[in-house]
Amino acid sequence: MDHVVLLQKILVVSFIVALFWKIIRYMCNLLHVEKEPVRILVTGAAGQIGYAIVPMIARGVMLGPDQPVILHLLDIEPVAEALNGVKMELTDAAFPLLKGVIATTDPIEACMGVNIAVMVGGFPRKEGMERKDVMSKNVSIYKAQASALEKHAAEDCKVLVIANPANTNALILKEFAPSIPEKNITCLTRLDHNRALGQISERLDVQVSDVKNVIIWGNHSSTQYPDVSHATVHTSRGEKPVRELVSDDKWLNDEFITTVQQRGAAIIKARKLSSALSAASAACDHIRDWVLGTPKGTWVSMGVYSDGSYGIRPGLVYSFPVTCEKGRWSIVQGLMIDEFSRAKMDATEKELVEEKSMAYSCLD
Repeated sequence: MDHVVLLQKILVVSFIVALFWKIIRYMCNLLHVEKEPVRILVTGAAGQIGYAIVPMIARGVMLGPDQPVILHLLDIEPVAEALNGVKMELTDAAFPLLKGVIATTDPIEACMGVNIAVMVGGFPRKEGMERKDVMSKNVSIYKAQASALEKHAAEDCKVLVIANPANTNALILKEFAPSIPEKNITCLTRLDHNRALGQISERLDVQVSDVKNVIIWGNHSSTQYPDVSHATVHTSRGEKPVRELVSDDKWLNDEFITTVQQRGAAIIKARKLSSALSAASAACDHIRDWVLGTPKGTWVSMGVYSDGSYGIRPGLVYSFPVTCEKGRWSIVQGLMIDEFSRAKMDATEKELVEEKSMAYSCLD
């Protein structure tokens, strides 16, 4: 009889424990509400960079491992079949975070409700073309896409322009999408920033993650100024200035700058194709830091609308050091600028002024 009573007690306790854990799991499910998907537009999605970036976005590299996404892929009619192939591969990859794919050649459909726009598509410079010819083609492209974004994108849409000339394409987009806040239109110089980190990492034989606060000033072109004046390296003895550790100002002021400025051309020479993987990765870095924030004490480089900081003419899209918090970027203020840096910053500003003038002459 005692054994029967004991067995009954054990069964009751087991039932209570099972019920308890069932309630806990139910409460956890109530608390764990899946985030709403973020709609991300990628233009030029059938191209090299597009093909490299869409799986990164779908895997969570851009917005994190718990953020569902819906991809809007846009490209031109002649590559519609290839674009559909990209969509098929995304379906076949079965990314858990990917909640939908829209592949289209219609800018209005592509821009509908997007929260983030990654503008990869543009007209590449071909043999025999003058800079103004390329500028004219891209002005037309970005004028049309700006109109579609302004009318159909989500209210607080963040825009990243990658297609060259990136700074000036971003400026044109801003001009023809006046209702999109200027703070929401940026261009990619994070690729150059990452290249600078990589060069310092190799030179000092340290992990690239231990190097921080390089700066890319100015244009995403061969006039850009990669600056290590404020960069540091994390060592066993604490943070140390890059200049102190490299201990070779001639290399830092000459070969290092030239290598970063001309890295894109070096990759074309080696691959017979332009940078794709590194550009896609840098674009993910740019958006991730913009949306989720930069680590405390660390800044990154972004092409943003100049407010006159560091004496740079307002009304240009110029690369500055920025920190990001709560989806907003801020230019780092109060950095000392020496004579060497001032001359480099002014030279790249001059090129951007010329590009702006050329772009506006194309509009006229």
